[in-house]
Amino acid sequence: MRTLQGGLLYFALVFGTGFLMGAARVAFVAPQLGARRAELIELPIMVLVTVFAARWIIRRLAIPAALPSRLGMGGVGLALMLVAEFGLVLWLRGLTIREYWATRDPISATAYYAALVLFAIMPAVAWRT
Repeated sequence: MRTLQGGLLYFALVFGTGFLMGAARVAFVAPQLGARRAELIELPIMVLVTVFAARWIIRRLAIPAALPSRLGMGGVGLALMLVAEFGLVLWLRGLTIREYWATRDPISATAYYAALVLFAIMPAVAWRT
């Protein structure tokens, strides 16, 4: 049960932060630097948010140190992140999935999906540091 709670909280913290940062990125940074640069500037900040959120939740909820528990927390968070990405975000932006893929910058999209992989495994590796 703690693994599920951890995954829900992990998603909420990281997605909430990303949602706020994304709004600021689109409104203030992208018009000045372009979408690709703005996304690539935001990415390391979001990776740090991911690290701190994973570590805090693991301590706060006492997520068991067993690899399946930690990967379960990351998996729940990732599943929710993908549902939010392909559901809520596409709906808010008024895009179909086909339009979403067609409009993604190949470099920043690759970096984003690599960050999602890090997001999924971070609970398993963040506690060691």
